[in-house]
Amino acid sequence: MAASSATEDMQLVSRKRRKPAEEAMATDTTEESSARPQYPKLDASQASETTVEFRRIAVPPHRYTPLKENWMKIFTPIVDHLKLQIRLNVKTRTVELRTSPSTVDHVAIQRGADFVKAFMLGFEVDDSLALVRLDDLYLETFEIKDVKPLKGDHLSRAIGRIAGTG
Repeated sequence: MAASSATEDMQLVSRKRRKPAEEAMATDTTEESSARPQYPKLDASQASETTVEFRRIAVPPHRYTPLKENWMKIFTPIVDHLKLQIRLNVKTRTVELRTSPSTVDHVAIQRGADFVKAFMLGFEVDDSLALVRLDDLYLETFEIKDVKPLKGDHLSRAIGRIAGTG
């Protein structure tokens, strides 16, 4: 008897009907509403008037002496071409880059950081300078030990195969 009283309390729920495609939400397909507004491009000084972008690049111990010897070769293109501010923080052993009011390119801070990072990884200054001058050139690194744990000669052989010869 309990089962029959439960069925009496239940009500049949009607399904919701789908609206035909014509009655569905109407969207305007006119050119006026679909065209995006056109705004003039902002230069870096206008885009970052309120915020100053800042990057720190760590200096490994074995690259500290070459950095000091080549400081003027690194300093000059960053200040002259990219219009960034740069300093070597001796206490924290980092190279610090930041935008200045005269910075005109919004990607200058990334190019400068890639340039300094390339030098820290062991590239010559002239080779890493290509990262500043060319638009479609990027720096990407990975740890081989993250891919496969290798030691000794096996690690050296893997590095040689990835690097290739001439």
